[in-house]
Amino acid sequence: MKSNFITRRLHKFAEKETYVNFGNTLKYSLYVIFHPADGFWDLIHAKRGSYAAANFIVILSLLTHIWKLQFTNFLFLNVNWEQVNIFMECATILLPLAIFCICNWGTTTLFDGKGRLGDIYKGTAYALTPYPLIQIPMIILSNFFTREEGAFYWVFDNISIGWVVILIFMAMMMIHAYGAGKTLLFLFFTIFAMLVFVFIMLLFFSMISQGISYFVSLGKEVMFRLY
Repeated sequence: MKSNFITRRLHKFAEKETYVNFGNTLKYSLYVIFHPADGFWDLIHAKRGSYAAANFIVILSLLTHIWKLQFTNFLFLNVNWEQVNIFMECATILLPLAIFCICNWGTTTLFDGKGRLGDIYKGTAYALTPYPLIQIPMIILSNFFTREEGAFYWVFDNISIGWVVILIFMAMMMIHAYGAGKTLLFLFFTIFAMLVFVFIMLLFFSMISQGISYFVSLGKEVMFRLY
């Protein structure tokens, strides 16, 4: 009886520690965006980040993108919500993120890159932090802006994107222990690898689709001749 009580208390303590760790690693993203050099280095090498916080930031960024389409003032973003495909909108963020991580890992591994695939994912996810932090207030404020005040909206919209790009650059530099020039070079290699990857995937699925169509038409022809 006493052992069961102790076990339950230990489970509750472990759950509390999990939440505390998640909160600390999520809060660390605020430090990262203002101190990217030290932040990304400690994120990976001092284990200051977590996959749970990285996943949360990615999901929040995804939701922010969808909220932006639905709730931004039509003066600044005119979207026909009935024609929006939620799954396609999710894919526009998740697929580039996944392909970037894979291609960056693949290219940097060949040239003494220090980062593992998981490290690259965490660094990229934490670099997305400014997007929801800036976009969510701007989504709300856009409904109070006039057309003449639109410049204010677009300035902060561009800042959120530019900040993310700079943070991704810093993340890759710290994770792989590269210099600025080498990091920039391998980001171009990564973009090229992404284009090649997408081309190969499109070619592969096209061949699969044609193969399936061939066998379906062949089956129909056989059924037609038999019956």
